[in-house]
Amino acid sequence: MPVNRNALIRFRTIDTCLKNRQRRWTLDNLVDAVSETLYEYEGIDKGVSKRTVQMDIQLMRSDKLGYNAPIVVLEKKYYTYEDPDYSITNIPLTDQDLGKLTEVVEILRQFKGFSHFQELSGMVQRLENKIDAARTNQEPVIDFEKNDNLKGLEHIDTLYQAIVKKNAVELCYQSFKARSANTFNFHPYYLKEYRNRWFVLGVKKKNTPILNLALDRIITIQPTALKYVPRDKFNISTFLNDVVGVSVNPDGLTEKVLLQADQETAPYILTKPIHNSQKLEETTSNGVIVSLQVQLNFELEREILGFGNRVKVLAPEKLKRRVKDILTHALDLYQYEFNATSLQNQLRKLEHRGFAIMHHVFGKKEVNALKQKIQGYLNALPTSQNDYAIRGLLQEIPAVHAFIFNSNLKHILKKINPQLFLTKAIFFDKTPDSNWYVTWHQDTTIHVTEKIETDGFTGWTKKMNVHGVCPPEEILKNTLTVRIHLDDADETNGALKVVPGSQNKKLTAQEIALIVQNSLPVTCEVQACGVHILRPLLIHSSSKATSQKHRKVIHLEFNTVELPNGLQWAERAPLQ
Repeated sequence: MPVNRNALIRFRTIDTCLKNRQRRWTLDNLVDAVSETLYEYEGIDKGVSKRTVQMDIQLMRSDKLGYNAPIVVLEKKYYTYEDPDYSITNIPLTDQDLGKLTEVVEILRQFKGFSHFQELSGMVQRLENKIDAARTNQEPVIDFEKNDNLKGLEHIDTLYQAIVKKNAVELCYQSFKARSANTFNFHPYYLKEYRNRWFVLGVKKKNTPILNLALDRIITIQPTALKYVPRDKFNISTFLNDVVGVSVNPDGLTEKVLLQADQETAPYILTKPIHNSQKLEETTSNGVIVSLQVQLNFELEREILGFGNRVKVLAPEKLKRRVKDILTHALDLYQYEFNATSLQNQLRKLEHRGFAIMHHVFGKKEVNALKQKIQGYLNALPTSQNDYAIRGLLQEIPAVHAFIFNSNLKHILKKINPQLFLTKAIFFDKTPDSNWYVTWHQDTTIHVTEKIETDGFTGWTKKMNVHGVCPPEEILKNTLTVRIHLDDADETNGALKVVPGSQNKKLTAQEIALIVQNSLPVTCEVQACGVHILRPLLIHSSSKATSQKHRKVIHLEFNTVELPNGLQWAERAPLQ
């Protein structure tokens, strides 16, 4: 008995309702549910009659559709399934169904030998596997790669119909890089699957480049009356012929890529070529060298990186450099991982000794980005103003904020005290010529926006529109200094020397000299990407540089107390 689309929607809606045993369903309730579903999926706004739903229930109860649904009426009013586990979607295939499917498989089987129907091979195997499992009631013996949770699969049929019927559509689309969604007209040409992810290729309008859109980034698809732009001579096979994956460069240029694979990996690459242009160039005692004539794109990089240290890029140089940078950054992510125990140990050192050194708080990529942004700012300054120091760093270069306050540093600061806020940010570059000796001292100066005479605040100074002042000791005790090292710092280029445990009170010059004479100072060697955390009252100094190495440092200060009498911190900012 043929069943139309509307009837199937009604049956499925009734089935969904009756499976929901958290609610009691009257005939009127079922009529309302079916009407709403038909309006949602088919745009039918006239609803359905009680008689139609009653006839549907009788059909579902009968054997005409093979349902034999155990629908009962409770209290002469409420419809439900007598079997709580029943659903029309769980109906097994009948022998007649299996017979028809077997015939279909036999027909499809005849096409498997033709080149134009190679794609049918997997489809036929899937059908054979399902039919055999249904007939024998056994587990399937073939498991095909699939991802049932992949987003965007619901758009395949809509786009397929648009392509076949040559209809333009209106897409609401948001790429991974876009901050917000964008709505535009689109003329789809082909659907393409790559590694279990679906893409649609087409154009926005006539004489524009081919776009490749991921289905999982499509938010909505709507019909449009816009006239369809035919694809003319565009062919997906030739369009994707020179790429691994689906990313095609606008210039279409290919390059010869040479890859060296070790002995263990060679068989995998030779039996499953990375690209149809792959050729065996040389067999060595260590493995093989193969070549590809392809465009350089993201998917090629990912394919190469997937082999780890088993495959090396020999050429071209820019791809080799790119893969090397990615692997270096990946290793950087594993160099140091904060855990509760190690971080707690460092914080105990900070409390008792007045300082702590933490390595690999920043990645090399982050540090290089900081250097580039700072150097770009300095290069733009007049020569007379370029003294390799930037006071008010975050105000002068706001873009560095995201790199400075990475997840590691924010985690450290919150563990020390979640109430901390930034009060000072300075960058300085100690060059070999300017890296002079600094005597033993405590940092007793804070920066404020303007000079306001206040009790306990002494020694006012001003430099580059920044006011410095010595505050009461209580404020200094609540101050925390964080020095982010962009270069390696050791004794040869002026690394700080400190006197452990000297951070508890403000001292006179005589007291500092006496303590230094009777203590064993520690040289704080910090590698690039690390941080040196200390209390400002910790006695410290630095030696004159004896090497030609620069020492670039970002000096941050934090506090937890507000200033009195209207005084304002020079660069107050909360932790974000």
